Amino acid sequence: MDLSTILSQLESNNEQEIEELLRQYNRENTLIFTFDPEEEALRSKLCQSVLSVLGRQVQPSCQKTCLESLRILSRDKRVLGPVATREGMLTLGGLARLCAGEEGGDNQISSQEDSSFSSEEEERVVVEALKCLSNVILNSPAAQQVSVDVQLVNGLCARLRTARTWNHEVGLFTLRLLFLLSALRPDVRGVLRIEKHAVKLLTEVLEHTLDVHWVGLYEAAPPDPQALPISAEDNQRAMEALKALFNLTLCDAGEEDDHQLRLITAILRHLLMLRTETEEKTEEAHSHAVNLLNNLPVSCLDVLIDVPVQGGLEKYGGKNMDAVQMLLDFMEKRIDKQGSNYKEGLTPVLSLMTEGSRHHREIRRYIKAQVLPPLKDVKIRPEIGTTVRNKLVRLMTHVDMGVKQMAAEFLFVLCKESVDNLLKYTGYGNAAGLLVARGLLGGGRGETQYSEDEDSDTEEYKSAKPFINPITGHVEEPMPNPIEEMTEEQKEYEAQKLVNMFDKLSRQNLIRPMGVRPDGTLAPLEETLCDPSEGNSGSDSD
Repeated sequence: MDLSTILSQLESNNEQEIEELLRQYNRENTLIFTFDPEEEALRSKLCQSVLSVLGRQVQPSCQKTCLESLRILSRDKRVLGPVATREGMLTLGGLARLCAGEEGGDNQISSQEDSSFSSEEEERVVVEALKCLSNVILNSPAAQQVSVDVQLVNGLCARLRTARTWNHEVGLFTLRLLFLLSALRPDVRGVLRIEKHAVKLLTEVLEHTLDVHWVGLYEAAPPDPQALPISAEDNQRAMEALKALFNLTLCDAGEEDDHQLRLITAILRHLLMLRTETEEKTEEAHSHAVNLLNNLPVSCLDVLIDVPVQGGLEKYGGKNMDAVQMLLDFMEKRIDKQGSNYKEGLTPVLSLMTEGSRHHREIRRYIKAQVLPPLKDVKIRPEIGTTVRNKLVRLMTHVDMGVKQMAAEFLFVLCKESVDNLLKYTGYGNAAGLLVARGLLGGGRGETQYSEDEDSDTEEYKSAKPFINPITGHVEEPMPNPIEEMTEEQKEYEAQKLVNMFDKLSRQNLIRPMGVRPDGTLAPLEETLCDPSEGNSGSDSD
């Protein structure tokens, strides 16, 4: 449809004609996401005209149609000038029932909220207005600033307080708008967290959405195994609430009340034990739970295991490891996911379990038993096989440096940061990157202090230990000696040839011979070969 024709018709006062015209435009463009640059000026004028119609006292059906048109137009970042103004944002905020008025006057969003709708049409108007606000704020830095100026968060937080009466889409897009503002404007996070107490409000939204029933201070009643999975709508709203909470706890989560953070941890434990309608959605929910747990102080993680064991997994010091096992299962699924982005999908859960194991003895002992059980068969290289240990050892040589370091650090912590224990399970070759980075090539331990309990080696490992190649970490088949048939002259010739090759490569700076200092760090070979007693001029020995 010709935009000039639409613009000329919008100047009329015939509401029905305007509505029918825009409906036709919406039908033709509902799936359009890229626009003709030559019509940019016309689309900008259309945005202004639609806003003018919305400023009149038109019926809800016409408001909804206008907002649908504006939502389509707001996909184009370059035409949002008329909308990203104080007048435009207040118009949309009013239609979204993030009402303009009484507290802040005409220039601010008030905290008054009316969650009831007299018709389905009115509800659709609010939903469409929220969608428009989301698009405009996502695509326009100017609109983001105006949202701060008119204190849009007032209306959003007011609506959070009415979560128990929400219509699904109204709640969903309210949470999405809150997520976008907190993601795009770091300054808004502090206002939401400190002045508006949004962390508490979002926690209450999660409690209601996930139907949490408390049976202890930080203990939710376990889900009924016979109960239906959490509905798709509840799951959608919970995910948006988790994303917004992630933003608000991204920095200085420790400033929040310890009770509030432990309450969030307990809700996340409950979420880990829930099922959704599909395995894919369950994995998505667990991913958001893991991301948020990473933001919380590590001291809160004891809430994951400080619940009674009710037919759950094996006890470790009386702790319930059901939630920890869910994290392990989630980690393995992410490792097995073909073509996935390990950095985004896997490193958060590895980081969470690493810190949990570092600071909570029972968590470390349980994960160690699952991931690094006592060695028996040492005839196969540690990176070959289908066990979790094999998969993690393979990641220790991954091309992505972050993934490689995180996998190695996780195994290192499970081994209580003992180099000897790590090498036992991974081999020197796989662990070399971590040892270089930590200055532990000479052996020893990391800085964290762990309990003295040690896992005893199996008899199979003890008998095979003298024959294990420390580089590969397994017992190798005997190889024929290539110099066995050589004469002494041939051996000397080959040795000199090898020396000459290394010398040539070194002089061309293609390689640089390195050695290990006494402190376990790498250094040029000439430095490590120096006698430390040289230059000790103060010595009074003869």
